[in-house]
Amino acid sequence: MRKGFTLVELLIVLAVIAALMAVATPLALNAVKNAKASQVAQNFRNIKAAFENYFNTEKPATPTEVNITELKNKGYLSNEPANFTLAVTGGTGGTYNVTITYTGKDVDADKVRENGMKEITGNTGEDLKLTFSVQKWW
Repeated sequence: MRKGFTLVELLIVLAVIAALMAVATPLALNAVKNAKASQVAQNFRNIKAAFENYFNTEKPATPTEVNITELKNKGYLSNEPANFTLAVTGGTGGTYNVTITYTGKDVDADKVRENGMKEITGNTGEDLKLTFSVQKWW
């Protein structure tokens, strides 16, 4: 009697592996998309909180010059997230409009909104923006 597997047995094993991969791959890809959206939402929250803390603690004379690098260098952010920009405009009556923009077009905007950032604007494949206002009280 010969030892080994028959061609039919090997084909059955390959078919079972292919079926398992067909089920597992979409689940894994969906998990990666959800994780990316969650990370982007968390970065929006962190940058917003860092700017608000900086604005109220440092009381800058010209907050329109603040950027993400400065927030990191002053210790308000632990790292500088990639593909994010910060723009501050206004100053009329002490009110400033702050816009945080995510320029990476690799995340599903609806999934970011599902992760607690309902106030962002933009669609999948576009820049996502979070706009809010701060009031100078000093």
